[in-house]
Amino acid sequence: MVKELIEKSGHPSSGFYLNETEALAETLKQLESKKQRTLLIGVTFALLDFASSHPQPLQYTTLIETGGMKGRAVEITREEVHTQLKNAFHLPAIASEYGMTELLSQAWSKKDGLFECPSWMKVLVREEEDPLTVKQSGSGGLNIIDLANIDSLTTANCDCFLGASPFVAASSFFFFLPNISLPYFTARAAIAWLYKRPAL
Repeated sequence: MVKELIEKSGHPSSGFYLNETEALAETLKQLESKKQRTLLIGVTFALLDFASSHPQPLQYTTLIETGGMKGRAVEITREEVHTQLKNAFHLPAIASEYGMTELLSQAWSKKDGLFECPSWMKVLVREEEDPLTVKQSGSGGLNIIDLANIDSLTTANCDCFLGASPFVAASSFFFFLPNISLPYFTARAAIAWLYKRPAL
């Protein structure tokens, strides 16, 4: 996805800056001096490292963190990550992407950790100890159902427990398929059930 954005931008400064923090810091300074609108996208641990070694005001840059701290350092909450990044780069907000290899779609947040999903991606909050007890808000684990591909159904049960910062699927509604084992439930049948139409 990022590679495609880099190619579509056509800007000579667009690119990957893997282990090139000095070059990235200099590029951002140059772009900021030209008031060039810029997207800086990175995994959480890399952005935190960069914030620590190269803090600078970024008035024309939108920063998007994509998660990713497993095994890199002491894990901290998204709110703590955003606070550190906002302080280091003098930003009013940090955008986020929530996705994983197992899913076909991503949820996006422009600020404050409130995520929006595409209409074909459903997020359920479940009790930690009872995966069949689903709620529309509160803390718990996540069950994610992704209908991006009509010929398959992608599901993920995440132990990314919600606390004070809710995961909000603002552009869609929640649903639950009682007494059905999701991995064996075909996408066409799920879509039919979801929209109350006969299966294709």
